[in-house]
Amino acid sequence: MKRALVLVADGTEEMEATITVDLLRRGGVEVIMAGLDGPGVVTCARGVKLVPDLALADVRGDFDVVVLPGGMGGAKAFAASEAVGGLLAAQVEAGRAVGAICAAPMALARHGLFEGRPMTAHPAVHEVVARHGQLRHEPVVQDGLLITSQGPGTAFQFGLALLAHLIGPEVAEKVRAPLMMPT
Repeated sequence: MKRALVLVADGTEEMEATITVDLLRRGGVEVIMAGLDGPGVVTCARGVKLVPDLALADVRGDFDVVVLPGGMGGAKAFAASEAVGGLLAAQVEAGRAVGAICAAPMALARHGLFEGRPMTAHPAVHEVVARHGQLRHEPVVQDGLLITSQGPGTAFQFGLALLAHLIGPEVAEKVRAPLMMPT
C-alpha cells in the first residue's frame, strides 16, 4: 500500500489539506496527517479545526509522497521549520515524491529544494517561486517527483494528480468519476 504524509500547521488552508487527504484515502493510499507543532488541534486559515493523526516529531517510516498544503500561515511555518526542511531533503534524496500547493512552494524555496524546476503556486508567492524555480501559470504542474498546484480551487486537481502519480491514472479516474466534478 502506498503511503502519504500530509503536514498541517496553524494557518494551513483547510480545503487543500482535507481534499488532498480525502482523495488519497478514497484511492486506497494510507494517509498520515502530522501536526507540525504536535498532535493537538490545528486551527486552519478559515478557523476550521483539524486533529492530526500524530505529531511530526513522532512520524516514523518512509512515505511515497510528502504533501505540504498551503495557507500563508502554514506555509510560513513549514518554511521556518528545520524539521520540515530535513524531512523534505530526505524525501528528495530517497527519490520519493513531494507535493506542495498554494503558498507551500515557498517552503521548497526556503529549504533550497527543486531549484530551477518547473512549479506553480498561488499568486501571493509568485515572486518567491519565480526566483527559485520556473514559475508556470497552470493549475497543476508535475515535474518528475515534484507536484505543485495553485490554491484551494485546484485542490481536487492536485489530489487527483498525486493519486495518479502514486497509483495510476485509472485509479484517479475511478475516484474522480463519482465526485461529479465538472469536466
